[in-house]
Amino acid sequence: MKHKSLENLRSEIDALDQKIQLLIADRADLAAEVALVKKESNKQSAFYRPEREAQVLNKVIKRNKSLLKDKDIALIFREIMSACLALEQPLKIAFLGPEGTFTQEAALKHFGHGVSTLDCGTIDEIFHQVETDNAQYGVVPIENSSNGVIGTTLDMLYSHDLNICGEVEIAVAHHLMMQDQSQEIEIIYAHQQALDQCHRWLSNHYPKTELRPVASNALAARMVKDEPNAAAIASIAALNIYGLQRVEKNIEDKAGNVTRFIVLGKDDVPHGENDKTSLLVVTKHESGALFDLLEPFKSNNINLLQLARHPIPGVKWEYLFFIDIEGHQSEEDVQSAILKVKQNASKLNILGSYPIAIL
Repeated sequence: MKHKSLENLRSEIDALDQKIQLLIADRADLAAEVALVKKESNKQSAFYRPEREAQVLNKVIKRNKSLLKDKDIALIFREIMSACLALEQPLKIAFLGPEGTFTQEAALKHFGHGVSTLDCGTIDEIFHQVETDNAQYGVVPIENSSNGVIGTTLDMLYSHDLNICGEVEIAVAHHLMMQDQSQEIEIIYAHQQALDQCHRWLSNHYPKTELRPVASNALAARMVKDEPNAAAIASIAALNIYGLQRVEKNIEDKAGNVTRFIVLGKDDVPHGENDKTSLLVVTKHESGALFDLLEPFKSNNINLLQLARHPIPGVKWEYLFFIDIEGHQSEEDVQSAILKVKQNASKLNILGSYPIAIL
């Protein structure tokens, strides 16, 4: 069989590109109509609907019969939806900055590049920006596959009244970088978690070098841009943003390191196709308290996805439990389990029900 010429193939691609562009334009027109209907309705309708977007992405993946990977085709549609949503209501997303952090990467992966981002210096500030409506949503790290739950985020969830309305996972790869790799490294900056995740590598290669923790890896990269004899542990995005030279790549001790991020907002998320619910529970000081906490989930046949213990801020020898379960809080079996747990607990906060991460 005679193959098509390169010129013919490129002509066909150009023709397809034109059709795709016209179809995207049609979708944008429909999105604008949706916005108009919502504005004219007497009901208070949310423009961003996490459960609806999860439904669309799941359908995209199920339909995929192409050479493209499911993840790649879903990311393409993620960006199309992001651009269309911006026509309905531009979203501002608070993230842990500065530019180039894994948190920013998570925010853009979840919401797409059609949103505007607000860089915050601390997790506390992200909560504040969402609470004061300066940002519609915030993205914060909640747990790492190597280091466990993020204590600062749990402290803020315990003391603030925001809902979890989404989650996203990011594969974490750490790179050592500096302004001029020909220089000797006298100090290495990074977030404490990154230093912990690269501890063995750093001990083997830079046993006598000062390790100094800072608020984020991206901040570390920005600092060493103007500091000789200093290096940073940061992402490939930070390497490119701050124009640094890479000394070594993938220096994390464990391959496959993943950080899970949660999306903070004020609205409850309706029931979707594949949900999870997050809880914070404080148990009573009595025999069998932990059993009483877990038994209702077993008796209602609910899968426990996460159980982590964390000290209660400012209270000596008091602990809270961060729990993820399968299902939505509107489901009868989930409601029954939560009610039983609440009866046996000192305190129970439902942090939110939301779609399980797709991307």
